Amino acid sequence: MSEPTKVYSFPPLIEPGATVLVLGSMPGVKSLQAQRYYANDRNFLWRILYALSGREPDETYEERVRYAARIGVGMWDMIGSCVRPGSLDMNIRDAEPNDLPGLVEAHPTLRALAFNGTKSHSIYVKHFKDHPALAGLDLLRMPSTSPVPTPAMRTLEDRLQVWEGLKPYLRIPAGS
Repeated sequence: MSEPTKVYSFPPLIEPGATVLVLGSMPGVKSLQAQRYYANDRNFLWRILYALSGREPDETYEERVRYAARIGVGMWDMIGSCVRPGSLDMNIRDAEPNDLPGLVEAHPTLRALAFNGTKSHSIYVKHFKDHPALAGLDLLRMPSTSPVPTPAMRTLEDRLQVWEGLKPYLRIPAGS
């Protein structure tokens, strides 16, 4: 049986003026194959971001990326590289973190880090919890947008109730 190969995350998806950085652990297999953030149609992230302003997700990835930038959301992953067969966080080994402090220093408008799931937050705590470049940011522990149900988070609606905590950090037009 061959050893699983190392996988690498994407470059950050962030525009000047971003106010929130959504941090996953490592892109899943479908995202890595498509070379797009949250490419698995069953993942709730895009539906959640749009629901925060009362909208349905745009059809194309490019439109979704523009929407995220408009409302102040950037995306990245806590892990730069790891060995992981499949898409489950529990299978991650030999994780090397991305340079989160460097990205935050390059984007001084960031006000919050939103950890998409437990693994991304645990990587943050392990490598960066006392880093001075991250000291002024609000840390938001969000439930994973993965389609895998948990006892507390079974549906989109369950997750959306918690992700509503992003609203104060976003640029959502009044009345949305």
